[in-house]
Amino acid sequence: MQIVDTALAQRAQNRQPLQVGVFGAGAMARGFINQIMRYMPGMTVGVLCNRTIETARNVLNEAGVSDADIVEVGTAEQADAAIEAGKTAITSDPNVLAGAGRVEVCIEATGHVEYGALVTLAAIEHGKSMVYMNAELDGTIGPLLKKKADAAGVILSGCDGDQPGVVLNLHRFVTSIGMVPRVLGNIKGMQDRYRNPTTQAAFAKQWQQTPHMVTSFADGTKISFEQAITANATGMKVAQRGMIGIEYDGHVDEMTNMYDLDQIRELGGIVDYVIGTKPSPGVFIFAEAQDDLQKHYMKYSKLGDGPLYSFYVPYHLMVFEVPLSAARIALCNDVIIAPQDGPMVDVIALAKTDLKAGETLDGLGWYMTYGVCENYETVRKNRLLPMGIAEGAVLTRDVKKDQALTYDDVILPTNLTNALRAEQDALFPI
Repeated sequence: MQIVDTALAQRAQNRQPLQVGVFGAGAMARGFINQIMRYMPGMTVGVLCNRTIETARNVLNEAGVSDADIVEVGTAEQADAAIEAGKTAITSDPNVLAGAGRVEVCIEATGHVEYGALVTLAAIEHGKSMVYMNAELDGTIGPLLKKKADAAGVILSGCDGDQPGVVLNLHRFVTSIGMVPRVLGNIKGMQDRYRNPTTQAAFAKQWQQTPHMVTSFADGTKISFEQAITANATGMKVAQRGMIGIEYDGHVDEMTNMYDLDQIRELGGIVDYVIGTKPSPGVFIFAEAQDDLQKHYMKYSKLGDGPLYSFYVPYHLMVFEVPLSAARIALCNDVIIAPQDGPMVDVIALAKTDLKAGETLDGLGWYMTYGVCENYETVRKNRLLPMGIAEGAVLTRDVKKDQALTYDDVILPTNLTNALRAEQDALFPI
């Protein structure tokens, strides 16, 4: 953080703010664009791309940008001219943003797997590094996209502020002091696999979000994607399908003896979550010391007797930290979270209700399916259907509530995400 804020302060002093391109103008983009335009003089939004132009304009207006300082553009050259004039360009064409030479780094905030894949490929193809706020995309085809970014010489990374980025920052600290991480955890307030957009409508309205998005939080799909990408970034696995998910109403520090240490050692460490635990909504790592002297000083530091020691961050400040992710990538070449190589954990689709042959599956956080974590090897061996490609699939037979769907249960639509997932599966066989 000290390095990043110093670099941004230098940009502000030189009157050369970091030019950021943003894909998406939804709830999360609304928050971090406000942060950038009002409170971060070392950076600015150079181009905002959204499928609905007026929404993009409204988000910028809310962030204090006047209509006179917003230019609707149709080419990358026009976007560059707007930036050079000290204005912000808006467009509905992802290639305009990706092709703008004055844009130094991109943020993907679409929250949609198919459209997110499209704009991510556009950024990579135009040589743009990007931070994305799209765990669903990362958990579905992130390892392949990382390979493509590496080949193009650009950085593709998840973000600070979301739980996976926060836990990876903590992971870097824990490993840097010589501890061995054994459990990488996410603290969740509640979970109900059968929530849907109808049950979540009032909550969504209260927080100005879409009902299906907040449903994916409540039904466990979102946390499954978050923990899958955490596993892929660290080489860890899950202890069982769906993770363990201990419910405990005390403090996370009191949970270090609740895991089978021999099991998690054998797995090389696990990702997991807890429900109802304090501090919420934070993240935690249970780590193991490597020798008696470390244990002595851990006890001296009031972290207990071991064998597992608790480290945690009590919050994740989504929109406040995302701009810092863009700065870390653009100014420090520092990756927040990305797959190590091939997938370790996948998110598979389970039936939220009894499903009938001939029905077309709806999307993440809707009425028909929810997502849970499963180890990649098991997913491939049993032909389990990844949650990120389930939308639009047509059922070929009935599927009972809570049953895992397989490729044999569906006919998949022809789209970019499915093509990329097939390419990833071929690249990373078991």
